[in-house]
Amino acid sequence: MNCVSNVPNTSLTFLWLEGLLSIMVQMKIDESRNGSVFDLPEFNIAVFSFLLHFVWEFVQVPTYSGMADMNHWDGTKLCLSATVGDVGFALTAFWVTSLAARRRDWIRQAKSWQVVLFVAVGVALTVGFEFYYTEISKRWTYSELMPLVPPLGTGLSPLVQWLLIPPVVLWFTRRQVSGSGSQRSSE
Repeated sequence: MNCVSNVPNTSLTFLWLEGLLSIMVQMKIDESRNGSVFDLPEFNIAVFSFLLHFVWEFVQVPTYSGMADMNHWDGTKLCLSATVGDVGFALTAFWVTSLAARRRDWIRQAKSWQVVLFVAVGVALTVGFEFYYTEISKRWTYSELMPLVPPLGTGLSPLVQWLLIPPVVLWFTRRQVSGSGSQRSSE
């Protein structure tokens, strides 16, 4: 949106819609070619993100106030909820990167700028959501074990999470998606 008026920037809107349409067309082509949801990069991003972030959420429990003392089931539900949010961040990062690359299969031979963009989107979402939930809505607070990173006081653990896990997710996804394609062509 333009800061001066409420009229959206038409060239940016057109670029965004063009990129989205391009991705949707490519998804349809992939679907007709592959025929399996397991070959879609989004599926693999979601699965590997879920598995890795779920473990991380449990490891960082002591850095959030009250989590270590919470009963097991409530803590598990809270970690599961946070993990679903992490998967949403990863899918958003994938789609933003796909729009910038103008193709969904960028992950097969990711360029460094694509990996940086993928990670940067996740970090930006993390900083924004952590700030909102710790400072505005007060939905959660950090324990004294959580080092804070200026200027917004974001916890170090979620930042490290989004610097370490996404490249590993991309690596697993690339191996899975590339392996699926080479198995199919050899059959």
